Amino acid sequence: MPYPKKNLNSNETIALDMHPHWWYFAQPAAALVGSIIIGIVVAWKVDSGTARDAASIAVYVLLVITALWLIGRFLKWLTTNFVITSQRIIFRQGVFAKSGIEIPLERVNNVNFNQGIFERILGAGDLLIESGGEDGQQRFTDIRHPDKVQNLVHAQVETLVQQRAGYVGQSKVAGTDVADQLERLEGLLQRGTITPEEFAAQKAKLLG
Repeated sequence: MPYPKKNLNSNETIALDMHPHWWYFAQPAAALVGSIIIGIVVAWKVDSGTARDAASIAVYVLLVITALWLIGRFLKWLTTNFVITSQRIIFRQGVFAKSGIEIPLERVNNVNFNQGIFERILGAGDLLIESGGEDGQQRFTDIRHPDKVQNLVHAQVETLVQQRAGYVGQSKVAGTDVADQLERLEGLLQRGTITPEEFAAQKAKLLG
């Protein structure tokens, strides 16, 4: 399930939207496989009628519990999004009750990732983001290719900084241009080339 675009800000674009790595299913899947194996062993080894019935009931209960665990984990995976936009880092999860974390890119101070040997083989890992907000550090687990995600975060931060620097530069240029034109208008007014009414009208246009 993709992140809803209706939740984006004006002129905000999505650079990455992903669910957790499939390793997220490891525990419930292993439990379900183990339950199946236990069921096979019970069916093969237990011959006594009463003991067999009791063991079968226990196996069925175990199978139902582990299957529900796996289904619940799948629904949680489906509704968990790690999103990088042109303005924010967003983490959102929850099937019925929702919870989320948002980190503005301008507050990101540092991005680190952690991968064990096995996780590196699988292409999974953890991402640690340090920000200037109240929470300080946020750890996100089961991230796909965290090294590439780290590079993407840095790229988005750099792009945002460059864009804002460009906007500031344009504002300064625009402000200088307006000041120059006002100075020219004042000169025309002093020389009597334009009337005070015309000066006021042109000034209003420049400042409007």
